[in-house]
Amino acid sequence: MRDDAGRGAVPVLSGDELLKDVPGLNSFCTVHVDDFGQLPGPHMTPARMLELSNRVQAALVNHDGVVITHGTDTLEETATLLDLRHTGDKPVVLVGAMRTSSQLSWDGPINLYQGCRVAADARASGRGVMVVMNSTVFAASEVTKTYTDAIDTFQSPDVGPLGLFDGDELRLHRYPVARKAIAGERLELRVGLVVASAGDDGSLIDSCVKRGDKGLVIEAMGRGNLPPPMADAARRAVESGVLTVLTSRCWGGRVSGTYGYEGGGARLRELGLVFAPGIPGHKARMIVMAALGAGMDAKGLRTWLS
Repeated sequence: MRDDAGRGAVPVLSGDELLKDVPGLNSFCTVHVDDFGQLPGPHMTPARMLELSNRVQAALVNHDGVVITHGTDTLEETATLLDLRHTGDKPVVLVGAMRTSSQLSWDGPINLYQGCRVAADARASGRGVMVVMNSTVFAASEVTKTYTDAIDTFQSPDVGPLGLFDGDELRLHRYPVARKAIAGERLELRVGLVVASAGDDGSLIDSCVKRGDKGLVIEAMGRGNLPPPMADAARRAVESGVLTVLTSRCWGGRVSGTYGYEGGGARLRELGLVFAPGIPGHKARMIVMAALGAGMDAKGLRTWLS
């Protein structure tokens, strides 16, 4: 990203131009550039993410790893889809930048350098798709963006990072807690996302069903609870055949059937909602798209998530 005209930052740098600011790569790896596109994060779509995933899988046939530069707004969604479709051991790494190349503190070069270090390290094998930001290594399945513009915005709230850079030393401490692939060549793009709020009447859920969504993710309150009218709408969605998944709008933690009052998690589970523990709504939506594209139903997705 660069702001040359004072009207806000836009993506203008090619892959080769980015590499000019990252000296020393040839001391540990050989880089081949493939310019997929100069897209800001919000311009990425699930269809483009699927195209990128196919491009990555093709590149891994002849390369030892792949590093992707990506806008941070949708980085974790792309990482999630890539990880769902990545079945090999070769590392795939996504990196971004929280400062633009017009700022003195631009973090793009160090993130790209360290991303390449991870992808070139034999110890990264078998860890799936990773995100490398701020000298820290995260699993795609565990990471989320937590702050709008902080350098350390990417975190794994419940389990922590896979590793980190201690000076120039890469220290990898663990593997992802759980990695599962979803086999399939397509996505079901008609999947909605609704966030619960106090007094919600459920009309947004009804609208998703009416417009023909095949899947729906609801970010519930707390441990997985909804206002009663919203719970009624969720019941109608399930009865209409919509694959309806429940997660929490909270920053960390899991949804659970703790509460048995009307709209409580225990009642929602009885209604047939699928619980997606510890997964933010926008990432859960990518999982539902992949699951429906692979022909999964509620029972199959519930088993996959368990």
